[in-house]
Amino acid sequence: MSALSWILTATALGGLLSVLLAGLFAFAAHPAWVPRLVSFAVGTLLGAVFLEVLPHALEHGEAHQVATTILVGVLVFFVLEKLVLWRHCHHETCEVHGLEPEEHDHAHHHGHDHRSAGTMILVGDTFHNFVDGVLIAGAFMADIQLGIVTALAIIAHELPQEVGDFLVLLHSGYGKARALFFNLLSSAAMILGGLLGYVALEGMQELTPYLLGLAASSMIYVAVADLIPGLHKRPELSATLEQVLLIGAGIGLIGLIGHAS
Repeated sequence: MSALSWILTATALGGLLSVLLAGLFAFAAHPAWVPRLVSFAVGTLLGAVFLEVLPHALEHGEAHQVATTILVGVLVFFVLEKLVLWRHCHHETCEVHGLEPEEHDHAHHHGHDHRSAGTMILVGDTFHNFVDGVLIAGAFMADIQLGIVTALAIIAHELPQEVGDFLVLLHSGYGKARALFFNLLSSAAMILGGLLGYVALEGMQELTPYLLGLAASSMIYVAVADLIPGLHKRPELSATLEQVLLIGAGIGLIGLIGHAS
């Protein structure tokens, strides 16, 4: 398969599978499964960064360039998330990703417009999917094995996020079928991002280390700033051991895929 075929397959399946599986979890699965998915996603993200993405980025560019790109990328994602949070704020009440459904509903009843919140989630998710598509394209353009690992890590962290988005949409007044339709429509942005990333990079291979550095910063930021803080809400020993094992399982899966590819 060509790099373009891999990109189209990974972005199409990635977007579709993450939304459908998220819908299944949101509609039928036990809520206790979601924290376990988050722990596993942390492992796949960190494993992909340190076992695959960074080594390939350093092969294509100088260490100082890659490190600077990662640093700038982390700051950019911090600012982007701040902008999203500011858009969600209303007077003293502010929606934050990671709220439990009951907390989320409580926040909505303190002045938020339900439909507006659902719309903001869809806009933010569409942009996120587009960026993920570009990052997947950059990884496949650098190396097919790296592309597979990167796509897998992105899909793993998309799943718990999509579950949360489904719950927000349902609480915002969307019906199940309508929420599924709009999430599928949003996921199509990943394919568009993949195509544009391929076109942009086809004749500009010198951008590869920068895009890989950006991919690494995105994964690090999502894992450390968005996912890990939620795991600390369960400080008991049994939960901590479970989290460590699932994070290790995610890292181990990335290592196995990298070794077998």
